[in-house]
Amino acid sequence: MITALLFGSFLVMMVLGVPIAAALGLAGTASIAFAQLGVISVPTSVYTGIAKYPLLTIPMFVLAGTIFDRSGVAQKLVRFATAIVGQGKGALAVIAVVVAMMMGGISGSGPAIAAAVCGVMAPSMIRAGYPRPYIASVVAAAAATDILIPPSVALIIYSVLVPAAPTTSMFAAGIIPGTLAGLALIVPVYWLARKHNLGVKLSHEPRPPFWRSLWDASLGLFAKVIILGGLRLGIFTPTEAAVIAVAYGLLLGMVVYRTIKVSDLRSMLVEAAEISAIILTVIALASVFGWALSTLSVIDPIADAIIHSGLGEHGVLALLVVLLTIVGTFLDGISIFIILLPLLIPIAQAYNWDLTWFGVILTLMIAVGQFTPPMAVNLMVACRMTGCSMESTIRWVIWPLVTMLLVVVAVIVWPDLALWMPRQMGF
Repeated sequence: MITALLFGSFLVMMVLGVPIAAALGLAGTASIAFAQLGVISVPTSVYTGIAKYPLLTIPMFVLAGTIFDRSGVAQKLVRFATAIVGQGKGALAVIAVVVAMMMGGISGSGPAIAAAVCGVMAPSMIRAGYPRPYIASVVAAAAATDILIPPSVALIIYSVLVPAAPTTSMFAAGIIPGTLAGLALIVPVYWLARKHNLGVKLSHEPRPPFWRSLWDASLGLFAKVIILGGLRLGIFTPTEAAVIAVAYGLLLGMVVYRTIKVSDLRSMLVEAAEISAIILTVIALASVFGWALSTLSVIDPIADAIIHSGLGEHGVLALLVVLLTIVGTFLDGISIFIILLPLLIPIAQAYNWDLTWFGVILTLMIAVGQFTPPMAVNLMVACRMTGCSMESTIRWVIWPLVTMLLVVVAVIVWPDLALWMPRQMGF
């Protein structure tokens, strides 16, 4: 009865359009009150949900992403990518994917990258004759890879909830799958553009000089070297790396490029605070839902039923992939982790799956959900910025979706795609 109240009230509120954070918190609170577990535990759960030192990384990396966006680094990355790819059919679409991958090493938020890439790429792509739904689909799918490329908010939250998979290990594990996902997306993106003769209007424009473009973009790209190099050498922790990224971004924007003024700092801080507040509010209120799940002993029977279902190890893994594909279209990554990890981790431990590898698989599935209608957060941002409806993107987004699912299968079949880099970096 209480379990039905917990999930039923949550689903009803989702259908009614209640914000997901409020729906999670209210459903958890109602179940705790009905079960007479003590409503006083609710504020405690809210506090303990976010009172974790590694979560300080999130607002710092969000601020770093805002600073790098305002500093003009994105435009320099676009010019460098254009020097690599050139002009012609499908070139701008490929450049959008490459730029999103480069930006992923600065800000680990998919919607933030979708907004940044749309801002610098959509105007020129529209002038080149690309359909707006196609632009939105490409940018949304490309931005989804950024939750795998460190620094990633999703990987940080997973490492906080699963201490056996530290942040440094998760960052290293996401590099190859994230890069592979981005490179794989280039195939359907370029094929669709060639098939539909897209991007020919600006094909006459000259290609920027390579070495000059590389020099201009090098300082922005060096942010990745600082973050990953510092972590590998043990110079600083992931939280300290986020602060270093902010300081480096301010150095570029205010001293080197001089594109950021002192008067701009307030608006950047406000923007980063708003985004961080949304993320941390979801974490805090979802913790109430998670506490109710564990206290009401809902998880153990479900986990035992899946383990003893007779599907076997590979069958269970396939079931989880299908489940996460469906859930990912309706819930954001943070909510999925907090709600489902108490169920998924015991299953992973029962089959002795490496928790770092398992975290990469889960994050890949969340990435798929970020651009899969009807509740795709990246696609919502991209559609709003390009001025098209989400329904119009379905014919375009299906091909990147198939490609990303193939990458998921590859990481499942060859676990070393996720585990080789952590071993090499000593994590």
